[in-house]
Amino acid sequence: MPLPKKVRIVEVGPRDGLQNEPQPISAAVKIELIERLADAGIRYIEAGSFVNPQWVPQMAGSDEVFRGIVPRPGVSYAALTPNLKGFERALAAGANEVAIFAAASETFSQKNINCSIDASLDRFAPVMAAASAASLPVRGYISCVAGCPYEGAVSADKVRQVAERLLQMGCYEISLGDTIGVGTPADIRRVIEAATQSVPIEQLAVHLHDTYGQALANIYASLEMGVAVVDSAIAGLGGCPYAKGASGNVATEDLVYMLNGLGIEHGVDLDKLLAAGRYITEQLGRESGSKVARALAQP
Repeated sequence: MPLPKKVRIVEVGPRDGLQNEPQPISAAVKIELIERLADAGIRYIEAGSFVNPQWVPQMAGSDEVFRGIVPRPGVSYAALTPNLKGFERALAAGANEVAIFAAASETFSQKNINCSIDASLDRFAPVMAAASAASLPVRGYISCVAGCPYEGAVSADKVRQVAERLLQMGCYEISLGDTIGVGTPADIRRVIEAATQSVPIEQLAVHLHDTYGQALANIYASLEMGVAVVDSAIAGLGGCPYAKGASGNVATEDLVYMLNGLGIEHGVDLDKLLAAGRYITEQLGRESGSKVARALAQP
């Protein structure tokens, strides 16, 4: 299959990227990052999460973040919403899209959200109904599609089953997440092949962590399979608080560099993206996780 002519980049840095940072990050810094990402041409930004701050303290100020954003036409500002209460807060704060999440591993589901996979999906039924009533699109995430920190290997058919449920519930797109970054291109192909038995390839995205240095290779394998939506995080921020050793998402800068080299359209200005990455890593007081950013920063 030929590579896609165009790829839509889903920027998850302000939510998935920052949620695992140890130091407090002000709403003003998050808002500035989001504005810089939008200015670079990113058209989908996961701006926050309306989960219980007891579990994810970094996301406690998401209401303030959403209210502080100056919305731009054509940009989706999405919120992760674990339940109806979270959805109602996201709607009130001005989110124009929401996301729900399930796991392909029973143990991970229990450790992450204290319930089974089936129970987690049932919990989202009121969210889907409320989103439909408010005409808000809903994106679905599946964690641990290539491996689980507790169970090890995960069945590709289990991923397919969860993806099918999310599609039936009304998610317009399902993002396949290698939460601990253990997958190789062969694993990712296997997962996508299974998922496409129940979900059209046009409605699948990939969300690949770079723990074992496989993320770009896995993205390329996904593109070869026909996937044209890729999640990434500015400066390679992120990591799962419930997955030991899980480093960050693939860096948006590295993804854009690769797409440029492949001649694939994406609409993002790499120089502005690099500046956004420098901004947030300076605020965090640490080096960028982007290899492209580090290479281009050399004198």
